[in-house]
Amino acid sequence: MIQDSGTGGATRHQSGTPMDLFALAAATFALAATLLHVLTALIAAARFNRPSSAAGPPADLAPVTIIRPLCGIDAYEDETLQSVFRLDHPGYEIILCVADPGDPVIPLARAAMAAHPHVSARLLIGDDRISLNPKLNNVVKGWRAARHDWIVIVDSNVLVPRDYLGRLLATWRTDTGLVCAPPIGALPRGFAAEIECAFLNTYQARWQYAVDSLGHGFAQGKTMLWRREDLEAVGGLVALAREVAEDAAATKVVRAQGRRVRLVDRPFPQLLGARTFASVWRRQLRWARLRRASFPACYAPEILTGLTLPLAAAISAAPALDLPPVGVAAAMAIVWFGAEARLAAAAGWHLSWRSPLAWLARDLMLPVLWCAALTGSKFEWRGSAMRATATANRQA
Repeated sequence: MIQDSGTGGATRHQSGTPMDLFALAAATFALAATLLHVLTALIAAARFNRPSSAAGPPADLAPVTIIRPLCGIDAYEDETLQSVFRLDHPGYEIILCVADPGDPVIPLARAAMAAHPHVSARLLIGDDRISLNPKLNNVVKGWRAARHDWIVIVDSNVLVPRDYLGRLLATWRTDTGLVCAPPIGALPRGFAAEIECAFLNTYQARWQYAVDSLGHGFAQGKTMLWRREDLEAVGGLVALAREVAEDAAATKVVRAQGRRVRLVDRPFPQLLGARTFASVWRRQLRWARLRRASFPACYAPEILTGLTLPLAAAISAAPALDLPPVGVAAAMAIVWFGAEARLAAAAGWHLSWRSPLAWLARDLMLPVLWCAALTGSKFEWRGSAMRATATANRQA
């Protein structure tokens, strides 16, 4: 300790003490995390504002098969199902796939087909056990029955716009092996659904678009545009059964072919409706455990994302920097959530007065979720008990 020559004889730590180094490291981490958060938001917002490209595959209006797996009746089921019959793309066909002949969605599917007789559509019922993944078991019959070379697999709760197929095809390049779109939460009912939006939109989609902009896109199972010959070259849909998560397997399959996964610039809404806090937790835990099993090196740094740890670091460093901890916390929250609000507004995503509270709740959950995913592998999907592993055994 040295005496301050100023009035009052106040004492200060010498530069370079462990306390000073800790404060400097904490402040540096908080600043770097904040800059990265803002940068990823800017990158994502730029993707949604750039002009659409017309440089798709040869014949931008190539015929396409849409395979839509159905299972039960989700929120807004009729709206999302009807949307796929109203596309402005010529020469497309729809194959609706249902595993259980007693599924209550079947009458709804038949009614949609009857209401649009001008659209080529078929309903296929049955479950072909090619994997542990119930979605793959449901859609494989549709893949085999598809008439066209371009095939889209799109989940039942995605609301597709009229130019859906044109936007997917326009994203394709000569080095592309798969075009995807991350799910974007829309029409949430209740605060739990707001938290789901907070995870899907300005957190997960933001990071996905930032990584995709660097040329390292990851597949998303909500929407997948395949060129049949590319996937058939490695065994067809059975190749996606090598892992429990078909999108993780798809990413590895495409990269092994020396091709890229690309994300469409303007993704499509997933209509949420009501959610429970338990269902949000289970869904996020399932995805986290699958990411940890499939891409452990990418999963590890997820603990550093979100506001919680950078905020704790900034608050701990504030006294050593002669800054008020409350003021530092308020400033960081404004910057972080302001960047997310700007991104949501630029992208046209859900944004309400409850969004900042949902973002805060999400960021408080992230470290707990990361640890829970790290310490377990079991999860439940569509009533089936499963385990997140790097590989999946095929079923007979």
